[in-house]
Amino acid sequence: MTFSEGGSFEGGRVRTRRGGKAAAGGLGLGVVAFLIYQFTGVDVGPALEGLQGAGGGGGEVGEVAECTVEEANANRECRLSATLQSLDVFWGETVAAAGTDFVQPGAESFEGATTTGCGQASSSTGPFYCPADQFIFMDVGFFDLLQSRFGASGGPLAEMYVTAHEYGHHIQNITGLMDGIDRQATGPESDGVRLELQADCYAGMWARDAATRIDPDRGVTFLEPITDEQLADALSAAEAVGDDHIQEQTSGGVNPDVWTHGSSEQRQSWFVTGYNEGSLAACDTFSTTEL
Repeated sequence: MTFSEGGSFEGGRVRTRRGGKAAAGGLGLGVVAFLIYQFTGVDVGPALEGLQGAGGGGGEVGEVAECTVEEANANRECRLSATLQSLDVFWGETVAAAGTDFVQPGAESFEGATTTGCGQASSSTGPFYCPADQFIFMDVGFFDLLQSRFGASGGPLAEMYVTAHEYGHHIQNITGLMDGIDRQATGPESDGVRLELQADCYAGMWARDAATRIDPDRGVTFLEPITDEQLADALSAAEAVGDDHIQEQTSGGVNPDVWTHGSSEQRQSWFVTGYNEGSLAACDTFSTTEL
């Protein structure tokens, strides 16, 4: 998956944080917090921070500068910035057409640790969207973990899928879909799983659109046509972050009762639904009885 040749992508879309200081013992406890959240939907990060002493954060703050197309195709932070700009255009039009005021999410690429409206995060937390400050937080090194630890095939579209999924949570937030749902319940048909699968579907919607939508600043499509191999990379990433796959990799067993994100099959299926159907109605995971 590559961005179409021509022009460049403006800078300033992504904030960067370097050298953020994790709390003592933060890496190990951060992994624990992440896995507990994955399996239960309960954020125990604040409680663990209390056990490990001083909070993290700090570091040198900057921004991703203007990137050429070549840089966006080769450099992960440039790719993140360019992907977000494509998502901004797609969702700005889509949300407005649905009658909702559009607000862009912020984005931060960090190394080490950072402080968010949802609490402290470390590199081991994984990409996430924080509704409190409407920001996407990501350590792009997470994509190496997806391949080495959870068996994803990698590839640019796989990385874009993760970004588009987190952006999907922002769309759920500003359109009110996050309001009134039960985020504490778990299981294969829980509200939390439906929320995650809808974000996967939204990611598929964007991927379908980005290969045909003209970038208003560059005058060419955002992405070149998506090949079957590149689509397989995105589906491989969706498989890698399925609850059942993560459980198998970390505990050797599968317990659907504590799922919070959906199985690998569900996550792949809903991405494909968004990609093939390309509509908000097709991504209504809260109305269907078949996830």
